[in-house]
Amino acid sequence: MLEETRRGPTAGTPAARAERDAFATLHADQLARLRAVSDRLAFGRLDLLDGSHHHIGRIGLANATGARILIDWRAPAAEPFYQATPADPQGVLSRRHLTTSGRRVTAISDEILDYQAFTDEPRDETTVSDEGALMLALNAHRTGQMRDIVSTIQAEQDRIVRDQLAGILVVQGGPGTGKTAVALHRAAYLLYAHRQRLERSGVLLVGPNRRFLHYIEQVLPSLGETGVVMATPGELFPGVSTVVGESAEVERLKGSGRMIRVVSGAVRARQRLPRKSIPLKIDGTTVLLTENDAFAARQRARNSRKPHNEARTVFVVELLELLVQRYAKALDIELTGTGSADTRAELVTSLRDSRDVRREINLLWMPLTPQQLLTELYSDPGFRRAATGGMSERDRQLLHREAGEPWSVADVALLDEAAELLGEDDAVARAAAARRAAERVGELEFAEQSLETFGAVGAVTADDLVDRYAGQRERRTVAEHAAGDRSWAYGHIVVDEAQELSAMQWRMLMRRCPTRSMTLVGDPAQTSSSAGATNWGQVLDRYVRDRWRLSQLSVNYRTPRVVMDDAIAVMTAAGIGVGTLTSAREGHQPPVVRRVELDLIEDVVMTALAEQRQAAGGSVAVIVPAGLQAAIEGALSAAVDEGSPEIVVLTAGQAKGLEFDSVLVVEPAAIVAERRRGVNDLYVAMSRPTQRLTVLHERALPAGLVDR
Repeated sequence: MLEETRRGPTAGTPAARAERDAFATLHADQLARLRAVSDRLAFGRLDLLDGSHHHIGRIGLANATGARILIDWRAPAAEPFYQATPADPQGVLSRRHLTTSGRRVTAISDEILDYQAFTDEPRDETTVSDEGALMLALNAHRTGQMRDIVSTIQAEQDRIVRDQLAGILVVQGGPGTGKTAVALHRAAYLLYAHRQRLERSGVLLVGPNRRFLHYIEQVLPSLGETGVVMATPGELFPGVSTVVGESAEVERLKGSGRMIRVVSGAVRARQRLPRKSIPLKIDGTTVLLTENDAFAARQRARNSRKPHNEARTVFVVELLELLVQRYAKALDIELTGTGSADTRAELVTSLRDSRDVRREINLLWMPLTPQQLLTELYSDPGFRRAATGGMSERDRQLLHREAGEPWSVADVALLDEAAELLGEDDAVARAAAARRAAERVGELEFAEQSLETFGAVGAVTADDLVDRYAGQRERRTVAEHAAGDRSWAYGHIVVDEAQELSAMQWRMLMRRCPTRSMTLVGDPAQTSSSAGATNWGQVLDRYVRDRWRLSQLSVNYRTPRVVMDDAIAVMTAAGIGVGTLTSAREGHQPPVVRRVELDLIEDVVMTALAEQRQAAGGSVAVIVPAGLQAAIEGALSAAVDEGSPEIVVLTAGQAKGLEFDSVLVVEPAAIVAERRRGVNDLYVAMSRPTQRLTVLHERALPAGLVDR
């Protein structure tokens, strides 16, 4: 259809060409969607008691006659594939799992759900349920990119995926319980079940870092969804690039709710009053600008409740009115009676043309951008003192940063707060409109020349030609529009590792979703950020009171029990509870915990290379204290043969949400010592492997870990 549309003739009118382009875009999008889901397209079958059967797949498909040949996994008819049990068959006789490679079926496993309807023989529990598909998926090598779990979603996960759109759903669970997978499949389900609403407003998915987003980026396309905006907390202010580095103290301060008053104070501090009366020269006449004049204009502007840049117009108009009265008096001009309006307008023009007037008004109430405001706040000690009344000198020093230094992730929420308080600068908007008008004049001239050159004058107008190509430039998806618009209101937001967000980051996210429709996944036991949350109620009650709900995941599908027991022991020894957590697999290789016998970095390299050989194509990660990361990365890079599978070196924070076949944790005591919640970081590091865990140490081990 796409090729036919591209080759087919049109009536030659701009409307016909626009229609053809629209259909071509539609077909191209659908083709991309079909290609994205073609791997493992069909994965299940339901045989029903009435003799019918359904094949279950990533999307719904019908044949040429309109008969349904594949049921979308999100459709109500597919629910029994995930929810039916021998105790509650839901009209299902048997359930089949299909394992495919490309278009080849490589394995089949069947579960008999209604045994009495299937046979008259006595029921044998060992033949009724087959978890082969799940175990096959859990034991498969990790490749560095997350795969969807659409064929093996478990019942407790499926109930969360299909939960209602409205309100805030918190999905809590320990490591490996599938929180991320559930969140992604829930996003895909909501886009299917509420397509009309969410296609207009979009869905935002927030992940902890760019590495994590790369890890999950193929999941939603493989489920037939490509219109989700994916971003980290440091990417939610369009046009600003961030670096991660920030000390724990600064991170905690910038993330705290105290910064609401600081940013507000900075804005108000830029709404100044003169310390004494200022003489203004206007066409040779001197007029005094008094503190009372500026105070009255400032009060009027603040009472308007408009953001700073928009309230500036109120300030300027009010101040000019006061100055007009004084200017008219100095010139002995009456501003009442016939012609007074014209006279007043001439006086206002003289005031606006006066360099003194323009300078002083700008000094008293300057238009600002968020970047300008925060740069001045960080770099100017005097301004910082004026904006942070009540803050200790120690905290003021923590905020200090030289002008021109890069923004941190923690700064983004403060820039967003400043943008709310400042609003748009109307002068910038006017300049942009003037620029667009000038560009159109140039485009019209070029279009007219092109029509004359090709002898097409009369077939189409220059305006039509410009409008057509302008439309092509602006033909962006909802996701593309939303990603570039700070004020965009999303229909739903999904946040992974939500426990890491600071109070200021929560304010930023709540602005992005006025309906408060969110899915938040996380585990307070894994909180490592000094500004993060340890209690969901503390975060959410201020925004939605008790209108949020908690769903718990309790089965660890990633980490074998023999490994997870050691990770839990570390948390227990530190007095931190992790809740109920059951591993789906026992595991055959207990962790290796060993004191370094050689040089630490040399031992790490030797052990990592041995793990790479044992992984036999699986993924290997080395999780290290931040202070050792560069040295170990360099040593490993020099030792690994070209073309060998990558061994990634990460800090515990960078490893959040990821999983690997084999994990090597280096110097756990240093990981614990680096951050205020370092034990949580070690817990995260130890719970990343799907098969094997090795721990190397020189220093004494943290409580709960023992040498083996």
